[in-house]
Amino acid sequence: MNLRETITAAVKTAMLARAAERVSTLRMIQARLKDTDIAARPKGVAEVPDDEIFGMLRAMIKSRRDSVALYRQGNREDLASREEAEIEVIEEFLPQTLAGEALDRAVAAAVAQTGASGMKDMGRVIGALKASHGAALDMAVASAAVKAMLS
Repeated sequence: MNLRETITAAVKTAMLARAAERVSTLRMIQARLKDTDIAARPKGVAEVPDDEIFGMLRAMIKSRRDSVALYRQGNREDLASREEAEIEVIEEFLPQTLAGEALDRAVAAAVAQTGASGMKDMGRVIGALKASHGAALDMAVASAAVKAMLS
């Protein structure tokens, strides 16, 4: 079952369970996915691959985290908690990301593979990480780890 089918099945399950907020978030994901597919049509792509869907989902999470911070600054805990609930639903469709020691090992391997010696080589290291770990990377966390290792 591919990611699209998984999302569709989750919508059906949530509808049967009468989980209105979950259905709303899942339909939002489907709408964003359709927009992403439409945006890719000029490139000759009918449906974007799962890797691009993961990127789309991460972008959705990032914007919601930004909103949570703003809502908390404005003392709107009700809206912040709604955004956090949406984040939890979206995260269900992302693969387990590399973190901690696993990320450090992956960064060290990419540095060794590319022969990187300083910050000027950061792009090559990030490229090697993307090639070897793709969807399992949260690029914000990975780039911070690469930066820390190269400095």
